[in-house]
Amino acid sequence: MHQPVILDAPTLIFATVCMAVFLGVFLIANWIIQRDIGALAWWGSAYLIGGAAIILWSAPHQMFQVPAAYAEAMIFLACGMFWNGLRLFHGRRMWPVVPFAAAAAWLLVTGLPGMEEGSSQRAALAVVVVAVYTFFMAFELGRERRRSLYSRTAAVVVPLLHAGMFLLPLALRYFYPDVFATRWQIVFAVEAMIYTVGTAFIVILMVKDRHVHFYRKIATTDHLTGVFNRRAFLEAATAMHAGQGSRGEPVTLLMFDLDKFKSINDRFGHAVGDSALKVFARVLQESTRATDVIGRLGGEEFVAMVPEAMEDACVVAERLRVNFQAAGVTIDDIAIGATVSIGLATTYKPEATIDSLLLRADEALYKAKNSGRNRYTCADEEPGSEAARARWAARGKPAAAKTGTWAGRRAKPEQIATA
Repeated sequence: MHQPVILDAPTLIFATVCMAVFLGVFLIANWIIQRDIGALAWWGSAYLIGGAAIILWSAPHQMFQVPAAYAEAMIFLACGMFWNGLRLFHGRRMWPVVPFAAAAAWLLVTGLPGMEEGSSQRAALAVVVVAVYTFFMAFELGRERRRSLYSRTAAVVVPLLHAGMFLLPLALRYFYPDVFATRWQIVFAVEAMIYTVGTAFIVILMVKDRHVHFYRKIATTDHLTGVFNRRAFLEAATAMHAGQGSRGEPVTLLMFDLDKFKSINDRFGHAVGDSALKVFARVLQESTRATDVIGRLGGEEFVAMVPEAMEDACVVAERLRVNFQAAGVTIDDIAIGATVSIGLATTYKPEATIDSLLLRADEALYKAKNSGRNRYTCADEEPGSEAARARWAARGKPAAAKTGTWAGRRAKPEQIATA
């Protein structure tokens, strides 16, 4: 008969410690190379501290005479450092004192009567501490706005690994003391191995995703204003045009040109001119919805595409014109009085490119400039669009357009000027 295979607890624990130390050194080495990602240092330190805690917790007493409370405090310290690493990675304020204070508090509490090693009260308190850290980590991951692969995976996997790693052995000790007495080291070692490898995978995935996002942003973003560059705008606007056109719905292109921009550069210098471009880009972002496509074509020319008919797009144009007129009064503490002229063109036709739409909007912009600037002008209706426009009108305007408000816009209500 074949003998059942029994996992050797000391071997598993030794392998877990080796992996934790290796990954800790690996993350810290990566931090030395990539100093801009300070979270790597926190995560690497958490692995090293966790590995040391496992050694102290599972070593035979004849080798180390260290109270179990110290190993437990180190595990809680590792959890707190991992949580701080998440906050740092997402650009939020860190609380480095919290994990050290929590570890010190644990050492004080375990010295109180009724909190001896192996007591139910001590196990229950440890569960609460782990649950709190798990909640904090899940909260940091869940509040991340970018819904990328890593955020969806990490928001579920990391907290579950943390919880499973520490809660299951404590639950076995409380509910199944006989099983815990004979198998707790094996359960702990297997969980620690899964936790160590799993969290390292998530961490590496998060860092990789950040690099991909960084280089994608560089490739698609105008370096000065932070909006889409010409190429990225044309791609996004063409995709919106195709989607709207396939459903017989309109898109309106708004082309912007800062009035007398060359004069601003000549009188106040290029630094002030750059500031004027930044101010306009900010107003453009605040005056449009997150679903609208905005970009900079070059120089002082900006552009936006909205999935709306001409009437609603005119509301956007007037709002933006008024907002920029107010924001451009003073730039860099200099009285500039910057304004913008706008040309609009609408289409209902599903075309392969937006070249004709850009041309019509540019012609309307030229008329606005020649009519005195600081205004918007609408292009003539394209031939053959009467039927499509009538069908769109028959559907009725969205509730937001009827009430004159734009729910979901970036601007706050007090920042929106009435058209």
